[in-house]
Amino acid sequence: MKIKEALEEAKKELIKNNIEDSLLICRELLSFTLKQNKQYLIINQNEEISIKQYNEFKENIKKIINGIPLQYITNKQEFMKLNFYVDKNVLIPQPDTEILVESVIELSKKIKANVKILDLCTGSGAIAISIDYILKQNNIKSEVFASDISSKALEIAKRNNQENNTNVKFILSNLFTNIDNKFNIIVSNPPYIKTKEIEALSKQVQNEPILALNGGIDGLDFYKKIVEEAYKYITESGYLCLEIGYDQKEDVIELINKNNNYKYEKCIKDLSNNNRCIIAQVRTK
Repeated sequence: MKIKEALEEAKKELIKNNIEDSLLICRELLSFTLKQNKQYLIINQNEEISIKQYNEFKENIKKIINGIPLQYITNKQEFMKLNFYVDKNVLIPQPDTEILVESVIELSKKIKANVKILDLCTGSGAIAISIDYILKQNNIKSEVFASDISSKALEIAKRNNQENNTNVKFILSNLFTNIDNKFNIIVSNPPYIKTKEIEALSKQVQNEPILALNGGIDGLDFYKKIVEEAYKYITESGYLCLEIGYDQKEDVIELINKNNNYKYEKCIKDLSNNNRCIIAQVRTK
């Protein structure tokens, strides 16, 4: 079968199963199968592919139909123009989270001394690694730490740290259990989906780790714990930066305002104009 025929057949199969971006997914998967870039597919669309390659491609199309995310098949996701290995043990980094990284970078530039940053619930390490990479590019002295409750997630984060040539230090910890330093900035994209809403998510998202999605009945379990504890691990006038769900702004601000250890600063919107990032500053005593 020719490349263009395999793509057309697979595209029709995905459309029949109501999969969006069908051609984009097909090209990505065939590039992955052939170990070639997408430009190769266009230039060589009349080239025959082997039966083995065709069967592997078809198997991966079946995985997409069954709800396996594309990134778990190819084991890669781009974030902040860096490449990250991902699999079923970590959430897939999303473009909206880049707003959180950019916010931490801006705050870091304001801090004169060596900046110490902790990324809670790091998962693939995308947030911490991106921050470390960009701060080094900007010649800002910094130490970046990242923690997670999952040892499997930390293995992936360490792999991404090595592959991106960054110097993040990792801590196996259930939130603050094994944290004993103070930081200028604590950043987190914690689980924040309401338990009942998980069932309504797409098959692809439901195949991501539930541990990293489930924020409890009201979606606020982790925010409550983080806000309650974080100030003890942040230097005076340091910052807490949290990613939030599009409808959680008021709830998270209320948690911050009820705790006299913080001063709410601002909420930043993402590229879709949804509320995405809350910044609070620790009060001086």
